[in-house]
Amino acid sequence: MASVREEKRSAQETPQKTKRAAQTQSAGKARSNSKATKEDKAKKSKKPGFITQLSQVLEMTKKSDPNIVWYMALGALATLLVFLVIGLLTGNWITWLLIGIPFAVLVAVLILSRRAERAAFSQIDGQPGASGAAINSLRRGWIVNEQPVQMNPRSQALVFRAVGRPGIVLVTEGSRGQVGPLIAQEKKRLKRVAPSVPVHVINSGNDEGQTPVKQITKEMNKLPKKLTDAEMHQVNNRLSTLGNNMLGIPKGIDPNRMRPDRKGMRGR
Repeated sequence: MASVREEKRSAQETPQKTKRAAQTQSAGKARSNSKATKEDKAKKSKKPGFITQLSQVLEMTKKSDPNIVWYMALGALATLLVFLVIGLLTGNWITWLLIGIPFAVLVAVLILSRRAERAAFSQIDGQPGASGAAINSLRRGWIVNEQPVQMNPRSQALVFRAVGRPGIVLVTEGSRGQVGPLIAQEKKRLKRVAPSVPVHVINSGNDEGQTPVKQITKEMNKLPKKLTDAEMHQVNNRLSTLGNNMLGIPKGIDPNRMRPDRKGMRGR
């Protein structure tokens, strides 16, 4: 009888032990998963600091502008000299020199940012999509389409569009003969939704009558302002109804290497 009772107890305790072991194992897995997710989040949250980013930009700029360090040093020294002169005139040169140090650093960083922008444009000049990258560097006051609104896959001619207070700006990439039909087609589309809005065309390139990539943003900012901020956003909302005149391009596909489906053109 005693042996029978012990067998019943062991039979009752076995499922409970199995259940406890399973719970312990699942809890261990949950802890390991939570640790892994925390580590992944920590890795993602770790971004390069300001000094690291500054050194990276400086190294990149040196490749096309070896004298960048001298320009930065001259700008900083000139700023310190101005504050030193003010301090000598007021009889407290030490205080003014200390005040001038952060301004000197700021001037050096501004010089680096300007020269780095030029260096970036010089590196992408002549590559497909360079004009699009240029207008995407525009700051406040512009709404830019990241993708081209018109494209010819054979000639690789592109048309990019931006909306600002001057109106609508079309930036072309390619020879005049290649982009002419694309501009005409885009203007027809624009006339349907924004007939009274001025349309400006900037032909990017290094040939005669074209605007170099590094000067595209400067030319756009020189255009006379015709619209208010509210009107600019209204025009952009109208243009959004047009969509994109290009077919959707899957990620990882170079649009400049696309080829038409000849079987589909002939009929399967």
